[in-house]
Amino acid sequence: MTPRLSVTARTAGPGVLPPLRPIPLGGTGPEDVVVDHEGRVITGVADGRILRVRPRGPARVEQIARTGGRPLGLEVLPDGRLLVCDAERGLLRVTPEADVEVLVDRVEGEPLRLCSNAAAAADGTVYFTASSRRFGLQEWLGDLMERTATGRLLRLPPGGGEPEVLLDDLDFANGVVLAEDESWVAVAETGAYRLTRLWLSGPRTGQRDTLVENLPGFPDNLSRGTDGTVWVALAGPRQRPLDWLRRAPANVRRAAWRAARPLPIGPRPVARVLGIGPGGRVRHDLRRRRAGYRMVTSVYEHDGMLILGSLREKGIVVCELPGRA
Repeated sequence: MTPRLSVTARTAGPGVLPPLRPIPLGGTGPEDVVVDHEGRVITGVADGRILRVRPRGPARVEQIARTGGRPLGLEVLPDGRLLVCDAERGLLRVTPEADVEVLVDRVEGEPLRLCSNAAAAADGTVYFTASSRRFGLQEWLGDLMERTATGRLLRLPPGGGEPEVLLDDLDFANGVVLAEDESWVAVAETGAYRLTRLWLSGPRTGQRDTLVENLPGFPDNLSRGTDGTVWVALAGPRQRPLDWLRRAPANVRRAAWRAARPLPIGPRPVARVLGIGPGGRVRHDLRRRRAGYRMVTSVYEHDGMLILGSLREKGIVVCELPGRA
């Protein structure tokens, strides 16, 4: 039976996200955060820089490289190289010497638009997402309002070459995470408030189902923590007007986006993350209102801490993981 979950039905209520300690970066929009083999946080900011900083002690920010575009999702490879999903340039690989290599910039002859997040398997296979085939990063809200459902999950073989489209028609494909045993890969469908799963091995190989649905906000980047926990960053809470709009006819959705496009719509002042078990049950539901940190787009567990990133803020934040401080 396919595991499904209504978060509001299975949880008594969110816990409190511990106080957040800011780490300024000298750059805006650290959309994704990962930790390298030496325990340093790596993130990319809006001006194209890839930065590195230690989450404890003095915050000395180092520049690793510049992509020449807008870096989003990151993945540290076993050999120390870094996968970068660049919203403007495609799927990139960065060496420790700061060389930037383009791995994928076209899919089936079409330019790769809004490459968002990636996960690498042990054999070097790369699973990555393209959020939309119509809208770029600056107009991500238009994709959610119009509900284009043009996102894709793709796979790049270990030796490179032509990427394969594994899932199509996704509702703003975003974060990607592999199961601990790599038996499945999950992708966040931000517009549908769910994590969709594709089985990679076993009797259900090739089948698609739902790992978790009816989330209380917009799922963004995903990461795998201890005990197989899938951490989900919620970029913002669900909003009734948008829920209603997404059920409206296509012409109404398009008109609403044209009206909203010039408006200065800002994120809600709340930070929230979820920790989901491999079977789809909520292990952690942590929220802080008026946190001083908005639009949490990534969360990464490391050394008893949670490290959060944001598409809007000028730094990352760190807090202790409840129960593991």
